[in-house]
Amino acid sequence: MPDAPLLYIDVDGVLNPADPYPADGFRRHELLGYEVLLSPVHGEWLRELSGTYRLCWATTWQESANEHLAPLLGLPELPVVGVNRYVRQPGDPRTRLAELFSGFKWAPILRHAAGRPFAWIDDVIPPRLVRNSLLRPDRLLIPVDPHQGLERHHVDRLLRRPPRAFRRPRH
Repeated sequence: MPDAPLLYIDVDGVLNPADPYPADGFRRHELLGYEVLLSPVHGEWLRELSGTYRLCWATTWQESANEHLAPLLGLPELPVVGVNRYVRQPGDPRTRLAELFSGFKWAPILRHAAGRPFAWIDDVIPPRLVRNSLLRPDRLLIPVDPHQGLERHHVDRLLRRPPRAFRRPRH
């Protein structure tokens, strides 16, 4: 699906909830020296979303998400947005200092999307970015409660309103 919108997926707080005792169905895994909680249901939901979106990792797990997480979730190898070694580049959006640390993924996501429609699910999306994206049909930003992680209503929202190409009105 080359024309499908992109879906940027975070791991910690989204697929790996912060609550040490999440709802039933999560399995504990020891990965890279960390205990990670993963649910097979999340893998099912992501495979469902792959019928509408081109899935991409946007996580500090970087390439390790493909190596360690994708097999446990039943996912193929996905493109990875480089967020760990982010260096501000000319043309990146200006960011308030307070948002710099919570929204450090924004510029790499915009750069990777390169004008294509996209959605982003993460537990740390600055509220200002969410508000601003409401005016853009080509963007859908979905903040997730880090203690609960990804829930079915997030998936339903992504399926109900996939981002579409943004056409600026002509004057």
